[in-house]
Formats: sequence, structure tokens, C-alpha cells
Amino acid sequence: MATKVCSDSDVSVAEAIKVVVDGVAVAVVRDSSGTLHAIGDTCTHGDISLSEGFVEDDSLECWAHGSKFELTSGKPLTLPAYEPVPVFAVSVVDGDVYVDTSVNIAS
Repeated sequence: MATKVCSDSDVSVAEAIKVVVDGVAVAVVRDSSGTLHAIGDTCTHGDISLSEGFVEDDSLECWAHGSKFELTSGKPLTLPAYEPVPVFAVSVVDGDVYVDTSVNIAS
């Protein structure tokens, strides 16, 4: 079930914010084209919050060791991470952002 996490206007282009849905830390990200994404907020290499990192085109880079994760698949694009992060359904309804963490849509 989708949960309201923020307002659409809360997420700027090339920015990520951290939200928690049903105990799951999620990075809500607006890529350079303006599309919203929701991925697991924890880097699979170093247990670091990805929402504190850098959005570059269609990826989110961990600030600690530089691993980049593709926003649509959760797959790591660079080392040292080699395990993907989950990707969740995200939608905007009446200006509010909703995330559903019940299913990893990248699986």
C-alpha cells in the first residue's frame, strides 16, 4: 500500500530526500529530467544514507565511497558496491508523493 511521504514541491531537481515508510529508509529522488524515483536509502557497500549523496542524471552517488546506483534498477554502476538497492513504486496524486515499499519493482 502506498504511503504519503511528502509534497511534490519538496523534492527539487537533482535532489534526494530521506523518508521512512513502514520502517524502510527510502531516498526520494528527482532526476535531471524531473522524474521522481524511490530507492532504498542505504548504500549496500558502507551502510551510508544515499539521500546525503549526489544526483547525477539517472543515478544517485554515495558521498562516502563514490558508488553510484541507477535510479530505475537500483543496480550499482560503480564500485565498491556490487549489490543493488531496492526500487519502489512512486506516484504523485494531487501534488503529494506516495511510495509503496511492499514490492521491490526492480526484482
